[in-house]
Amino acid sequence: QLQASGGGLVQAGGSLRLSCAASGRSLSRAGMGWFRQGPGKEREFVSGINWSGLTTDYADSVKGRFTMSRDNGKNTVYLQMNSLKPEDTAVYYCAARIAVFTAASRSASDYAYWGQGTQVTVSS
Repeated sequence: QLQASGGGLVQAGGSLRLSCAASGRSLSRAGMGWFRQGPGKEREFVSGINWSGLTTDYADSVKGRFTMSRDNGKNTVYLQMNSLKPEDTAVYYCAARIAVFTAASRSASDYAYWGQGTQVTVSS
């Protein structure tokens, strides 16, 4: 089970840090991803990290503003979001791949486990 937290209401230009903690299953060898779904939009890839944390990938819309990291000892991944924009408003979901020693993936279908989502609202 994945539990996402850290969302909230912030003004444009502000920052938030999302966390995704796993229970009942180790994430230490799984590729992880963050996706988001804005109002009236389809779910989209935001960022991904491979199992070791050495490789990350970002959507062009967040590159340079968001940073994804992981702490395998705490079974948790993070998404540091800086310089937030109103268009970043969405429900953010974390996801885990089922296979071990996996890379990040931009495809939602590659992820077997999903968190419940945390709302991020950026006001202008």
